[in-house]
Amino acid sequence: MAKVISTLFISVDGVAEIDPDWHFPYFDENMSRAVSEDYEAASVLLIGRETYDSFAGAWPGREAGGGPDASFAKQLGDMRKVVVSRQALELSWRNSELIAGDLEEAVTSLKADAEITGILIPGSISVVRRLLAAGLVDEIRLLVHPVAARKGRKLFDDGDTPYHLKVIATEAFPTGVIRVIYAPTEAPAKAGYDDVKDQVPDGR
Repeated sequence: MAKVISTLFISVDGVAEIDPDWHFPYFDENMSRAVSEDYEAASVLLIGRETYDSFAGAWPGREAGGGPDASFAKQLGDMRKVVVSRQALELSWRNSELIAGDLEEAVTSLKADAEITGILIPGSISVVRRLLAAGLVDEIRLLVHPVAARKGRKLFDDGDTPYHLKVIATEAFPTGVIRVIYAPTEAPAKAGYDDVKDQVPDGR
């Protein structure tokens, strides 16, 4: 079964809505490698309307321009792109299709498709939130920037039930960016102060 992987640039205070002013100063060869690894893990991009508009407005032109980012632009263009939108869209970018019907049902079907190696969600905060709530996200890959953005949309919205995560891998970059890969997991056993008081520092 194909994994659903969320990949996000994020600040230490949880903002996943990118501001170029705090993102690009930290983009280096290490982050480029991490991004490449994320995209190589998937054969389908699952993206929301805003992300699609942003990508489709930039990457086809970069591919045609033949600059240093043209190869990656071609990789994106060649990938199957499944777009989540409640509105009708003009899908001008090749290999793009609109989800028909329920998002959760469509993603469940994609995960079960034997020809799909992985489903990557770049950005697309609202899509990630819905799929997390439905238990359909297998990995959350974060590139945590050493900055408190203080404004912008955060990855996790308010809710009654916590999301518990286990760490799959971590890596620290010289820029101060930390790459963390999480997977959803069961909640730990309940505990209170009496259960941990023997671990309290002894004050020496």
